[in-house]
Amino acid sequence: MTKYKVTLAAEERAGLEQLVAVGKGAARRLTHARILLLADTASEERTDQEIADALGTSLPTISRVRHRFVTEGIEAAISPRPQPPRPDKVKIKGDPPQGRCRWTLCLLADELIALGLVAAVSRETVRHALKKTRSGPGSSTPGASRPRPTPSSSGGWRT
Repeated sequence: MTKYKVTLAAEERAGLEQLVAVGKGAARRLTHARILLLADTASEERTDQEIADALGTSLPTISRVRHRFVTEGIEAAISPRPQPPRPDKVKIKGDPPQGRCRWTLCLLADELIALGLVAAVSRETVRHALKKTRSGPGSSTPGASRPRPTPSSSGGWRT
């Protein structure tokens, strides 16, 4: 495993120290700033294990932060990457295609790819999309059977 050397300039170090001293911000951003401060070779150089023990993080996190600092810069190293869209948040809206009375698994798979919502379709992705539409198996009421009103056994008051 290649170990990337972190060497901070004076203004970068001052900026990170200011960020950590204020203590306001996302926890991940503050942790990544602390990792860079402890990994700086200009001051006392620490091993990844010592940094992990001091901050309570994992070794892969420290390696990732070092790598991103060296390859992409300080802002990329302390800012988290945006999360990719999750397949369970994909929704197909609308009625089935012309000539079909309901969505089938094949139609759903073709629609997900045609809309560009996913690059490849697995059975689980189609199941999630089917779950989000009104075309799922069963009725629109919750539960397996329709609720029936139950008569009151107390008799009730009459006026």
